[in-house]
Formats: sequence, structure tokens, C-alpha cells
Amino acid sequence: MNLTGTVLPDGGATLTGQGMFGLTGMPELMIRFGINLAVILILVRWLYYGTSRRKDYLFTYVLISSVVFLLCYMLESVSLQIGFALGLFAIFGIIRYRTNPMPIKEMTYLFLVIGVSVINALTTGTGWMEIVFANLIVVLITIGLEKVWLLRHISSKSIVYEKINLIVPEKYDEMIADLRERTGLKEIKKVEIGEINFLKDTCRMIIYYEDRGRSVNLADQYAFVKPDDTDDE
Repeated sequence: MNLTGTVLPDGGATLTGQGMFGLTGMPELMIRFGINLAVILILVRWLYYGTSRRKDYLFTYVLISSVVFLLCYMLESVSLQIGFALGLFAIFGIIRYRTNPMPIKEMTYLFLVIGVSVINALTTGTGWMEIVFANLIVVLITIGLEKVWLLRHISSKSIVYEKINLIVPEKYDEMIADLRERTGLKEIKKVEIGEINFLKDTCRMIIYYEDRGRSVNLADQYAFVKPDDTDDE
């Protein structure tokens, strides 16, 4: 039988063509990864870390972004790529680091870095101008929120206050003056009264004050933590 006219399957043609070690897709992968890494560094290293100084989240965001990008790019030929991308948001959206839930701002940045990575990895049929425009829009909006609109940063501090005779509405101004003197916080904007213990003549309260340095109060970001909720060393 004459086998000269036999046609190899597509897979065989692929293997005999570019081979397993073909580098035809490397330039696009490197360009896309470079764009993604540059955008993530602007968002996380400059904008987020510049205000929060959280090295743990900086480490997490950069690594998650890189891994998500590579996963999405390598699996772009899978027919369920959209479901895979949405699954990433669901998986990382329910992550709890240690025993404390992620603050809303950190959760937003996590969603942001995952979204940017998915956009840069899965938009293979989109032109470069559209990809650059999408990344630029995300960066500009984040800069506008962090550097312009939210220039006045309001922090909070939780304290146990023993002068419960001052927590009545009629003595609100006197209580604010006492808190300013004792805490050294001159820009107290609001006070929220929590649990009141009449046996010990104490109450729990949260002080909201304007922070000129725009730093995040990490000690009180989870409000009041009960002794039983602390982590065991």
C-alpha cells in the first residue's frame, strides 16, 4: 500500500514544526509580563505601600499578581478560561490571612491586582493600544483616589475610657477636650461610644481623627480584640 499521501495529525505537525522548545511565543509573553509587572509595581509599591507601609501585603500582592498572570496566560487555550478567571476572584476573595479578616482597602487592592493580571494575560485577541489604555485607566483612577481625593486621611484608635460621666451628649465637647489633651490627638473628628461597664466605670470607644501623615493605624484596625481571640505563639 502506498503511504506517501498519508497526512500527519495536527499534533504531529506541531511537534515536527516549532517543537516543544519553540520560542515563537516568548516575546509576547515577556512584553505582557513586563507591562503587568510595571503596572502592579506602580499600584502596589508606590500607591499602596506609600500610604500603608505594609511589607507583608506588598510581598503578597506582587507574588499573587505574577502567579495569576502566568496561570491565565499558560491556560489561555482552555475553553473554560472565563470560568477559570472568575474562579480566581472567588478563591482569593474569601482568603483570610491568619485569623484576622482582610481590611476593606487591602481586599480592594487584592481584587485590583488579580483583575489587572487577568486583563493582561487573557486579552490575546486585543490590540496593544487597548491593553495599554485599560492599564492606564486603572492606574490613573487609583492615583486620583489615593493622591487627590483621599488626601485627608481619617484614622481610628480604640481606647478604654474611665470618665463615663463625660460620655453623655451634654458633655460631648468636654469629653473631646479631655481626649485631645490625654491622647495628644488634636484633630479628633468623631467619637463612637461602645460597651459601657458601670461596675468598673469604664467604656470602650473609637476615636476618629485626621492623620496628617496618612499612615494606617495597624494596632486598632480590627477595633476591639478580645483576649481569647489573640493568636497563640
